[in-house]
Amino acid sequence: MPTSFKTIRARAEKRKGGPAALKKLLPPPLDNRKLAKLKDDRVLAEMARRVFSAGFVWSVIDNKWDGFEAAFLGFEPRKLLHKPDEFWEKLATDKRIVRNPQKIRSVRDNAQFVADIAAEHGSFGKFLAAWPADDQLGLLDLMAKRGSRLGGNTGQYLLRFLGRDSWIASRDLVLCLRDAGVNVAETPTSKRDRQKIQLQVNAWAKESGLPLVHISRICAMSIGPNYDAETLQQAMGGEE
Repeated sequence: MPTSFKTIRARAEKRKGGPAALKKLLPPPLDNRKLAKLKDDRVLAEMARRVFSAGFVWSVIDNKWDGFEAAFLGFEPRKLLHKPDEFWEKLATDKRIVRNPQKIRSVRDNAQFVADIAAEHGSFGKFLAAWPADDQLGLLDLMAKRGSRLGGNTGQYLLRFLGRDSWIASRDLVLCLRDAGVNVAETPTSKRDRQKIQLQVNAWAKESGLPLVHISRICAMSIGPNYDAETLQQAMGGEE
């Protein structure tokens, strides 16, 4: 039987200087009511931000973000979907953004994805808020199939940055799972391994009563490099 979450939390508390110190390193609980009010343009903007950040230095994307907002017309899906091919071709030479043609095309594809989901559910935010909390894998699979370049870690970080309660299969979370006795690969990309992660995180959430984001972060802070508080606060959107 895998290690109890109580044991994992106690280890994290010891490493971080006690229960109060650990609590300060956890993000506020995420609110589905707020998620449901998320505008579709902000969803598409975050999709683009995660796609362009993948395999790139995040700070470069952050520093150019005002240019991205202007170049992509505030990421309004309907505006973008009415733009001709020439508009998208010109973006490949636009110095305000990172000029990656494949990632630029993904914005067009994801504008359609967001518009389709909004037509089906009222808005993309309402769709996310209504999806069962214990089925993150199903949501990730849907985004990977219907969206563009939203698979793997990009999809996981997208959910976190959009404000949905979620776990991220970071190196330290996987290390924690393996140490706890969950038989997953060091790089768990198979469907079977991802299902094992889902089931164990769900079990720990039920045991502890904590949201998934806290389960994910406490696990990550319980093992591996013991980063200081300042470093962790800077990386609050992800894991240790």
